[in-house]
Amino acid sequence: MDIDTTQPWGLAIDFAGRATITEAGHTIYVNVSDSSYNSVIAPDSVSGTYAPVTVAAQFTETGANGAAIRGSARTTIMPIGTAMVVPDQTAIQSVVAAALANFVDNTASYTALAAKWTPSTDDPGDDDGSGDGDVEPTATAAP
Repeated sequence: MDIDTTQPWGLAIDFAGRATITEAGHTIYVNVSDSSYNSVIAPDSVSGTYAPVTVAAQFTETGANGAAIRGSARTTIMPIGTAMVVPDQTAIQSVVAAALANFVDNTASYTALAAKWTPSTDDPGDDDGSGDGDVEPTATAAP
């Protein structure tokens, strides 16, 4: 990911701290947000410090039979002393790289799991022969 040096966070984000980028063939959703409950950027009234800022990146790819693999990463940037968090132009870049790496790890894990699993061709045990796993009701004669 190329850093846009004209942007404080290295990427143009909207008023809500969101951005969407395409990297390595994936559409990645980025979110930059503080963890305060207040819409006004101000120090916490108890601690006197500003809220930390969280930078997150996430994407999901879907495949056959409803398979879905996600790549995600998150980092928190802490304020120094009583100052506000200073935007870090490399934060989004590193979180996107971590989300891509997480996706690769998850893909490898899913592949390893799929290689070990052999679907059963037998009925799962309800002995009705339908293969649906449900116990089928049986008719009983009235006395």
